[in-house]
Amino acid sequence: MDLKLTAKDILEKEFKTSMRGYNQDDVDQFLDDIIQDYEAFEKTISQLKAENKRLKEELEEMPKRQPASQAGTTNFDILKRLSNLEKHVFGSKLYE
Repeated sequence: MDLKLTAKDILEKEFKTSMRGYNQDDVDQFLDDIIQDYEAFEKTISQLKAENKRLKEELEEMPKRQPASQAGTTNFDILKRLSNLEKHVFGSKLYE
């Protein structure tokens, strides 16, 4: 997202005056409010970009931290292991 204006652009903008123009103080106050909003937006965007980068890096590191034996484990694998364990512990009594 590219902004057309920055807080500095708004601050430095000059308007022509005319006999029946707007009240200069009202315009200045309104522009001051807009500048504050822009600065807050820029700060928030910067923080969100940094957090997004950190989360992406953390996500990339996850497969590296996960043990190889657990990397491919699915619910089916777990159920199969439980079934084998039950057979081993209880033997044929379980199926009588």
